[in-house]
Amino acid sequence: MTPQEFETSIKKGQIPNVCYLYGEEPFLVERSVRLLLDRAIDHSLKDFNLNVFFGNESKGIDIVDAAQTLPMFADRRAVLVKRAELLKADALEIMLPYIKNPSSSTCLLLTGSKIDQRKKFFLELKKHGEMVEFKKLYDNKLAGFIQTESTVHGKPIESAAAELLSLLIGNNLQELSSQIEKLVVYAGNRPRITIDDVRTMSSSSKAFTAFELAKYLGLRDLSNSIKSLDTLFLNGEEAPMLLGALTRHFRQLWKVRELLDQRKPQADIGKELNIHSFFLGEIIQQARNFSRRELKNIFDEFYRCDVESKTGGLPYTLMHGLTMTICTI
Repeated sequence: MTPQEFETSIKKGQIPNVCYLYGEEPFLVERSVRLLLDRAIDHSLKDFNLNVFFGNESKGIDIVDAAQTLPMFADRRAVLVKRAELLKADALEIMLPYIKNPSSSTCLLLTGSKIDQRKKFFLELKKHGEMVEFKKLYDNKLAGFIQTESTVHGKPIESAAAELLSLLIGNNLQELSSQIEKLVVYAGNRPRITIDDVRTMSSSSKAFTAFELAKYLGLRDLSNSIKSLDTLFLNGEEAPMLLGALTRHFRQLWKVRELLDQRKPQADIGKELNIHSFFLGEIIQQARNFSRRELKNIFDEFYRCDVESKTGGLPYTLMHGLTMTICTI
């Protein structure tokens, strides 16, 4: 079952007796947990009908005992097991008979970061319950996530604004959700969130400054690149985070450069690489500033800086040298 199918079934009132939610995206896991618990139990009776356990602290029998307990003053109780990937083998063995024959008046919900589907416990869980994996979103899916979240909050966001926010924040759904909530408040009575709203709200953030640094490096504007770099380090930014942001940006420039060398029309480049038309012209302009050989050399520098930053190199000195190299290569 996919996460979308799972959420749809929960909203229809189809509450599983046993389920395991897991994956690389904890924000989505936690959101589905909240949705399920909201629908599974009466929150006015939560103190009577919700038990929470942690996999690294449980021997299994306590979970089974709670799951077999009848609900109080309600039709259903819920048992939540967090960090379930840390349940030991003997705990899983104790829980196995219950998984095969779960109580109809209990929703046993386990969450974790990963599972081993070869184990008998998970083979049986798959037969008698639901296992839902929440994979990390690809970067090209972030704008869609932002648009959906904004609409849920009652304030649609312009597609270009969603693209900019995804570029600024990256693949951190918790932070994206927080920024969307702030933007909804900032937009006030206006019908939608605009790209100017995103720029204004983000202008003082490290993410925006990192975005500016990437842009100035792409333009080979040494003076503004150094100013942006200095601001980032004054604000406590760390070299590995900066390198990650710059690598993503220059990876996109390299892809654009390759398509330019193939004489692809601008519109086709935007479509193939899923670049919003609002940003396409500027990105193509930056890509024209580098040959593929120069971009290869830049990625060699990224690798060198990454290694040296983790083996005692001075972060600012490394990033300053990298900035000089990109702008003057």
